[in-house]
Amino acid sequence: MTEAARAAATAGFSDVPRDADGVPHGQPVLDRLVALLDLERVEENIFRGVSPAESPVRVFGGQVAGQALVAAGRTVEPDRRVHSLHSYFIRGGDPRIPIVYEVDRIRDGRSFTTRRVVAVQRGKAIFSLSASFQLDEPGLDHQEPMPDVPSPEELPTYAESAAGYLEKVGMARLPRPIDIRYVTTPPWKAREDGPSEARSQVWMRADGTLPDDDLLHVCVLAYASDMTLLDSVLVKHGVYWGTDKVLGASLDHAMWFHRRFRADEWFLYDCASPSASGARGLATGRFYARDGQLAATVVQEGLLRVLD
Repeated sequence: MTEAARAAATAGFSDVPRDADGVPHGQPVLDRLVALLDLERVEENIFRGVSPAESPVRVFGGQVAGQALVAAGRTVEPDRRVHSLHSYFIRGGDPRIPIVYEVDRIRDGRSFTTRRVVAVQRGKAIFSLSASFQLDEPGLDHQEPMPDVPSPEELPTYAESAAGYLEKVGMARLPRPIDIRYVTTPPWKAREDGPSEARSQVWMRADGTLPDDDLLHVCVLAYASDMTLLDSVLVKHGVYWGTDKVLGASLDHAMWFHRRFRADEWFLYDCASPSASGARGLATGRFYARDGQLAATVVQEGLLRVLD
């Protein structure tokens, strides 16, 4: 990361497009996300990343996952694409200081490459990731069909859905590099009707145009995958961040990438929660491209403590 890239990654927003609620969005915000993912190479297997100026108290989980995957991918031959990642959130990250990513080159085989990454702050691990990359090859091909849902153009924007709830909804005031449209009732509204089905469906896309870089599109999807996944747990119990006394954090996160996609085109994120117990909630998600192709599958367990 050059000094210019670092400045772009942490800069604020003045003359940029703003949503109906005054929150920055669009290409300048997406460009800053791309800059955040453009890590500085310190040594052959060591990288350094930063957080945006207006981060929440802890580093956003999707950010550290995306940056760790960038670090892993930059040590892999470009003809091998990531097909899976498995990660653990160990400690809350401090957005005020850089994050160092240490890559361990576990294996370089004929078809598969394996990497392990540890994210470090103040000498302690805050996150670990294992990722596997594979050469493209033919094989069996099937998938479950995409749910039948309204198109994103028929649905309200995030700003419209959150109108009247902005001061309570978790990340509603942060810049929006990802355009989100709720198919199911947004959880901050659904809670008013009480517990409901453990399901959340949203359309998502990077809010602008991304470069033609397969790894970058995967990392942007990894970033977005942490944004609404646990909604499916909370809506089942009629509670939500900010509107109720809910404390939560991602514990682990796994993704499988099935087919190529562009993260700057609409994809449906279909999430469900099969179980919650012991102050933990499990959520699964499926990313479908607009043409119905299943692009990726996600599983995450989160710490969820409802205080009241």
